[in-house]
Amino acid sequence: MIALHHDHPWLTLDLGADMPVLSWAVNRPGLVRARRILWREVRNADLPEDLDVEAWLDAELAARGASDAVCFLTSCNIAQVTEATASVDGIRARAVATVGLTNAESVGTRLPAEAHGWGTINIALHLSEGLTEAARIEALSIITQARTAAILAAGIALPTGPATGTGTDCIALAAPEGATRYAGLHTAVGEAVGRAVLDAVARGVALWRETDAAREALHG
Repeated sequence: MIALHHDHPWLTLDLGADMPVLSWAVNRPGLVRARRILWREVRNADLPEDLDVEAWLDAELAARGASDAVCFLTSCNIAQVTEATASVDGIRARAVATVGLTNAESVGTRLPAEAHGWGTINIALHLSEGLTEAARIEALSIITQARTAAILAAGIALPTGPATGTGTDCIALAAPEGATRYAGLHTAVGEAVGRAVLDAVARGVALWRETDAAREALHG
């Protein structure tokens, strides 16, 4: 049973069983075994300039009894989490995303540090299909491609070009061990993964835009 639980400032995706998770998350990056993927919402006051962020997060996770979890950090409102599922030829993908774009960048360029806001896109993808290590890497590339396609479709213009993501995006892919060797765009795995992520991120962008517009109206 894959369960999603919001307990502010935490969001927890329970995978239902211990399995390989591939990510570059702040806590337990790389290829590890985990049952939970967590989000920790933060504000500027939580992260002063001289703070050792990894040590701080270690302490937060230990206090929650979740040091074994893969964990993202985000300044997004985690109550605005979006989800999407896709099934292709019996293979099921579920994407869970939090989306903020105040930290947006256009790939191949960098905005000055003073231009940055705080926001990020964090995506957890659970896949029913068992994968080889090579297929995990390929599936991770499809998640990244789908995220970028969803952002490009939103048409967000920056001084450096079209937004393609943020400077602090992170992805975690959870899937059982298995013999499936390929996960590209020609495969059922690739189609299911891509569709779920496209839909979840597109919904997240729409929510972020609504919130941003409301904020501007309030302070305009």
